[in-house]
Amino acid sequence: MAGVDQALNRGSKPGDRQPDLHSMLRVDHAGEYGATRIYAGQLAVLRGGSRAAHLVTHMAAQEDRHLARFNQLLAERRVRPTLLQPLWHVGGFALGAVTALISEKAAMACTEAVETEIDLHYAEQLEELRDRDPELSADIRQFQAEELEHRDTAREHGALETPAYPVLSFAIRAICKAAIAVSKKV
Repeated sequence: MAGVDQALNRGSKPGDRQPDLHSMLRVDHAGEYGATRIYAGQLAVLRGGSRAAHLVTHMAAQEDRHLARFNQLLAERRVRPTLLQPLWHVGGFALGAVTALISEKAAMACTEAVETEIDLHYAEQLEELRDRDPELSADIRQFQAEELEHRDTAREHGALETPAYPVLSFAIRAICKAAIAVSKKV
């Protein structure tokens, strides 16, 4: 832990606000947990042989790996997960299932909206971290690249063609923003 504290202070100027690593890890863990639940909900509805199911299976495997890494970081750094995990368990699954029930394109629109918001979130964290925690920054950069891959895949497979896409995207992004804000603290 001393190495992390030293890394946090390296290059900082008087008055610099230090990043709240516990909050960052808590919210990132919650987000990756929620993503695994969204994909589980989508896979519960999508037909196994469909193109969308194949795409979601690939994305879900990456999210599982992200979640495993954040589980490891929470344990190593003694950070408690969000107390809202039971809500994200049910809510994430429901969001995934409902969008998949609407259509395969709606499932892709859900992915596109979530990953757009996560990209912005990870970019903010990287700006705040700068070089203060190289290990966490490297993980976030890698995961951000994969989240952008998911977003682009969703766009390539009809996300933007979903009927009422602007409304659906706005609602899902608003949910993500609220989940991020509350998971940092609770």
